[in-house]
Formats: sequence, structure tokens, C-alpha cells
Amino acid sequence: MEAITLAMAKGRTTEKTMALLEAAGIYFTDINESSRKLVFYNTDESIKLIFVKAVDVPTYVEKGAADIGIVGKDNILEAQTDVYEMLDLKLGKCKFVVAGKPGQYPDKNLTIASKYPTVAKKHFQKRGTAIETVKLNGSVELAPLIGLADLIVDIVETGNTINENGLTIFEELEDISTRLIVNKASFATKSASIDYFITNLKSVLE
Repeated sequence: MEAITLAMAKGRTTEKTMALLEAAGIYFTDINESSRKLVFYNTDESIKLIFVKAVDVPTYVEKGAADIGIVGKDNILEAQTDVYEMLDLKLGKCKFVVAGKPGQYPDKNLTIASKYPTVAKKHFQKRGTAIETVKLNGSVELAPLIGLADLIVDIVETGNTINENGLTIFEELEDISTRLIVNKASFATKSASIDYFITNLKSVLE
């Protein structure tokens, strides 16, 4: 079988993802958390693992720099890339929400702060509500508190950060978890290797 390239990010689900890969018989024995090395090979060198930023994983896969990727659904939805989403790894479960100051949900002239402006725009377009978006890369909860935005669209796991900042959740949009995505050309040209990889992962998820 042909070698394949796997793109994934270091982050909150990396440890659980690596444990899942090991359960499926895929071992990257030289990975060291303190290392800045970005490229690793599994024990039989049939899989090259590259570490990239989570937001870039869908792009690496869409452009063919990686055959497969493991990344959160939030980044897939925001990237709007043309890839196959093949498997829900059921890791890092959270959800998209609309939140803001209690009792303050204007129905027009909305400004939405989010790390996910594309997701926010698509949600409000479905409702027929025009919005302006403010792209933020962190501390999104501050935006309604200081008047930068009316509402936020963000991902939450427990909702504690929302509550601790005096905000309330108005809507739950979509459940998020870690997914396996595949480059469309690779799916055709490296089907045996990719099928084998997915089948092994499925076997430990069931």
C-alpha cells in the first residue's frame, strides 16, 4: 500500500487522538511533546504525520499536502473546504452557541463577534438576519461586555466561561467533535491505504 500523509494539530485532543491511533495499531514512537519537530513517521513508515495549526488542517487536506486530516468540526465548518468528512472520532465534544448579555438580543443591526465569522454569517443568513461580524482570535466573551458586539458565536464545552463572564446562552447551533477528513483525489488514488486506516480506527470506535 502507498504511504499516506496525516495532518493534525497539537492541542487539547492530541493526547486522546494519539491513544486512539495506538489502539488501532498505529504507533508514532518518537513523538515528544516538548519537541518542536513537526514531521513524524509511524513504526513501519507507512504514515507521515505532520503537525500544523488546527485552522490549517482542512486547507492542507483540500490542497493535497496531506491525504487525511484529524481536526475539529468547528474548523471544518469555518474553513468551508472541499474535502470528504469520513469519520466522527467522538473526541473533544462541544457545541456552537450564540451568547450575549442576559435580556439583550436585538433583532436587527446585529454585530456578532466570533472566532468563526463564516459559521456566524451562515447561521444568521438562514434566519434572514443581516449581521456584521467582528473576527476575534481569543477572549470573545469580552465583546458584548465592552460594547464591541451585541452577541458572540463561539464553541463551549461546559458553558462555565460564558456563565462566569455574566453572559447567557441564547441558542445552541451545532454539536462539535473531532472528525477524520480525506482529500478527494487521495480517496481515489490511495483508496487501499485510506480504507485500511479508516477501518482500523472504526474498529476501536465501535
